[in-house]
Amino acid sequence: MPTFISRIFRFALRLVFWLFAAVFAISLLVASLIVIALGLLKALLTGKKPQPIVFGRFQKVSPDAFWPGARTTGRPPAREADVVDVEVREVRDDKRLP
Repeated sequence: MPTFISRIFRFALRLVFWLFAAVFAISLLVASLIVIALGLLKALLTGKKPQPIVFGRFQKVSPDAFWPGARTTGRPPAREADVVDVEVREVRDDKRLP
């Protein structure tokens, strides 16, 4: 007889835990949908694109700003005097390769 009662108790406890898990998952889903809807509503009212949420501390910091001695490339950064503005024009090569 104790095994029958323990089976019923285990089943009821498992059912309660599954119901709590389902309520928790559904509440997370509803909360995320509300956040998305509010973000889209704000984007519609302001006329700006929705900004993605960036999680993480160092994703916005460049390696040069955080570690001044570390460079990702071997060459030094371009100076303003090295940059030349040019006009874009289309170059056509009508010669065909054999």
